[in-house]
Amino acid sequence: MRQDRRPFYIKKIYLAYRSWYTEHFMAPKCDHLGPYHNFMKPWYTHISGPNISIGQCATVVAEPDQQTRICVWGHDMDSGKISIGDYPMISPGCRISACEEITIGHSMNMANGVYITDSDWHGIYDRVERPKSVTPVRIGDNVWLGDRCTVLKGVTIGDNAIVAANAVVTKDVPANTVVAGNPAVVVKELDVEKGFRTRADFYSDPEGLAVWYNKIDYMVLKDNGLFNWLRALIWPTRKD
Repeated sequence: MRQDRRPFYIKKIYLAYRSWYTEHFMAPKCDHLGPYHNFMKPWYTHISGPNISIGQCATVVAEPDQQTRICVWGHDMDSGKISIGDYPMISPGCRISACEEITIGHSMNMANGVYITDSDWHGIYDRVERPKSVTPVRIGDNVWLGDRCTVLKGVTIGDNAIVAANAVVTKDVPANTVVAGNPAVVVKELDVEKGFRTRADFYSDPEGLAVWYNKIDYMVLKDNGLFNWLRALIWPTRKD
């Protein structure tokens, strides 16, 4: 990772703009967006449709080539629902697409490119209209969804479960297990006696955490100068 040559005050301005952008453009698209959210490059995150709720301390990351999408497209204008609990981590390229209902618990971790859907979006033979059957997706607390895994309609994933990278979940996943493969099957049982440290623990004091991050930024960036930063942007060298 190359050195961040931004002056401290430039990063503070950027973070303030990012926070304003999230509140101005992203929050109004949600029925509820909890406090202490952290949308990284929010201009590459797309939220659309009714009845979308995201809890506190949400981290949502998007990139130009991996845009993140949280979308409800119900059978009518007011139907469909996505509910995401507190402390979620949503990585670049993730898609959450609900026709009826997707419910996600607290402290969920989604790696890059995860896809969650509660519908096939068209039938096997009728490829014009969506099926009328209700097949909600329910994901428990402290679930970890690995890179590019897919969670399909009607699935329930229990608390603390892990879905391996590239797995395709077509049936319920028991709590405290690891599943892998296509279709995903249980490959390991987790030892609950060891306990779990979750994102809820990490965000137990969100205001204090923000102060800590600010101190780290100041320590790393305080000696950076404006002209050297501009020079690195326009005329980078191997040392940048």
